[in-house]
Amino acid sequence: MTALVIAEHNNASIKGATLNTVAAAAQCGGEVHVLIAGHNAGAAAAAAAQIAGVSKVIHADAPGFEHGLAENVAAQVLIIAANYSHILFPATASGKNVAPRVAAAIDVAQLSDITKVIAADTFERPIYAGNAIATVQGLDATHVITVRTTGFDPAAATGGSATVETAAAAADDGKSKFMGSEIAKSDRPELTAAKIIVSGGRALGSAEKFNEVMTPLADKLGAALGASRAAVDAGYAPNDWQVGQTGKIVAPQLYIAAGISGAIQHLAGMKDSKVIVAINKDPEAPIFSVADYGLEADLFVAVPELIKVV
Repeated sequence: MTALVIAEHNNASIKGATLNTVAAAAQCGGEVHVLIAGHNAGAAAAAAAQIAGVSKVIHADAPGFEHGLAENVAAQVLIIAANYSHILFPATASGKNVAPRVAAAIDVAQLSDITKVIAADTFERPIYAGNAIATVQGLDATHVITVRTTGFDPAAATGGSATVETAAAAADDGKSKFMGSEIAKSDRPELTAAKIIVSGGRALGSAEKFNEVMTPLADKLGAALGASRAAVDAGYAPNDWQVGQTGKIVAPQLYIAAGISGAIQHLAGMKDSKVIVAINKDPEAPIFSVADYGLEADLFVAVPELIKVV
């Protein structure tokens, strides 16, 4: 058995989600290969070759891969798919865009959002917003899998010595075209990769209060800023800060939730955090059921006090 990991990268370096996916692939048994489909992505291929546990990097380089268009990346995967028993993608926006195209094209059932490898054909995945864990077995010869990255410790980014093999690039089929992007720029850590996350909820009352109360705490801790769906829907925080089932799944070392009641959709996105601190004046708030430390207090009093002592 050999597993193929479809790397996420920016043509210059490997994104962290790839390391978690390599760790999952290694548990499937056999060798682990990594596909770098990019444009002028030699640096990313070299970085992939250094990942511990990877035996081969397949580098396909063409202009059509520069922006990771799903149609083109899927076409590249399909060229080599027959060589692999497992094809794994990070369960990110990009991975979820490409994986179903591959699974449909080779006529297999996709195994989505796995959090544990039990055997080469058997996996665990959360259902009902994480309130139950399903054990699923794939009966197809090829397993197309998306990996919930918070379920696996990342493979070491260095220490490997994989060979890099150049592959012929799939032709751009012209079905989609990259028109542009608007990328939010921030000096803060990326939400899904941050070790500390400070999140605010609807109780903050306004975007101005969100910024006034939460930003100083995040600055003091060197943390990423997150928000509940209610806060995002109310316009207190941008969409890319949303944590939860319909937002981003995170598992930092420390998660501080201020003014977040703990709706099931939010808990599904952060309950795997190593240490959870909840600040809420409602003693019955569901967030306290998953918190390691709970403070029943008014966040407008508690957070400024916390900032003073951090």
